[in-house]
Amino acid sequence: MSLREQIEREIRQRGPIPFSRYMQICLYDPSHGYYSANAEQFGKAGDFYTSSDVHAVFGRLLARQFDEIWQALDRPAKIEILELGPGRGLFARDVLDWSNKKFHDFFAALTYTLQETSPALRAKLQETLREHLDAGRAHVGAGALTCPAGRSPAAADIHRSLPPDAPLIVFANEFFDALPVEILSTNGKLHIAFENNSLRETWLPPLAEELEFLDRYGVHPEPRERIDVDDDDRIEVPILAQDWIRQIARSIERGLLVIVDYGYTRHQQLAGRYRGTLMAYRRHYASPDPYQAPGEQDLTAHVNFTALAAVCEQAGMQCEKLLTQSQFLMGIGETNQFADAFEDCRIPQERAKVALQLKHLVTPIGMGETFQVLTASRGIDPARIAALSGLRFGSSSQFSASDAKTPATHN
Repeated sequence: MSLREQIEREIRQRGPIPFSRYMQICLYDPSHGYYSANAEQFGKAGDFYTSSDVHAVFGRLLARQFDEIWQALDRPAKIEILELGPGRGLFARDVLDWSNKKFHDFFAALTYTLQETSPALRAKLQETLREHLDAGRAHVGAGALTCPAGRSPAAADIHRSLPPDAPLIVFANEFFDALPVEILSTNGKLHIAFENNSLRETWLPPLAEELEFLDRYGVHPEPRERIDVDDDDRIEVPILAQDWIRQIARSIERGLLVIVDYGYTRHQQLAGRYRGTLMAYRRHYASPDPYQAPGEQDLTAHVNFTALAAVCEQAGMQCEKLLTQSQFLMGIGETNQFADAFEDCRIPQERAKVALQLKHLVTPIGMGETFQVLTASRGIDPARIAALSGLRFGSSSQFSASDAKTPATHN
């Protein structure tokens, strides 16, 4: 049974399904979901690429930052990095290899856990990280974002390798943008129905918690004539992302959370930006049509950083300033003039190539301004957190979720 047939059968049995359910099936169905069925989505030959596909320096710089965090925690005998959605494991391999080469004491204390839902990607991780897995330095576990029959996405779940009292660094690079979202418009909450042998959109009343989310962390959809658009104003409501960040915050008794993703703050939405960010990606081409090829294209939505920060603060964590990826990486790399990137270069041509790759990671015309970095900590001296190299560069303003507490009016 194809993925589209599976979706059609569920709609016949249960009635119209929320868009979040449709998105979950498309991405995470165990047999035919986009992330479950294969491990070839990444890189230039796939549908998209991440920072780790550009150059190993991304992982090397983060290894340097993780070592600083370990030192800020007073060099504990054991520390765990938990990476959510590690894909093929290139980032983890770069972090582990560079830590082993440059930060021996940190590496000796490190346990690296990779939480991945896709069976195909877990198999790929076994290949990529075989040396570190065999040595017991890395562990691969399954995530909880499976696709059982039902209307709602599965609950978030965190799986650690070390006991809860061991210091923890949670790292999530392009994880939250791939979590299923609800979509609201002035017509209601988006559902998917099946009529006349085709999928079609229909609108049903939203839940109270979805409207409350927009009150606190976002904006409500406006009539098209008010905002001068040709189609319905659509706003994503990432309820599942809130569940995940809540579980993550609870899991960090002492340590740090680092989220790297593309997204926005509530202030930016109030200014009229980032409305209707859902996109489909296939073979490096973007499309606003999520129904064109179920299971064969990536579906993503920009991340609401105000909402994520608010949950962290409610859980007692301290959120640091929101930085661009450019500011974060420049702060880490400026101390040694990005020697982590150029160490392996033997001839000028190699150095020139690496310089272009580094430029793509840190400049506005590349990925540097597209991606944001949110960090939150618990149980670490705030002065030590502020001194981390990745947080010293760029704006000195403190990012807070306080703007999320101002209600927005809605009809």
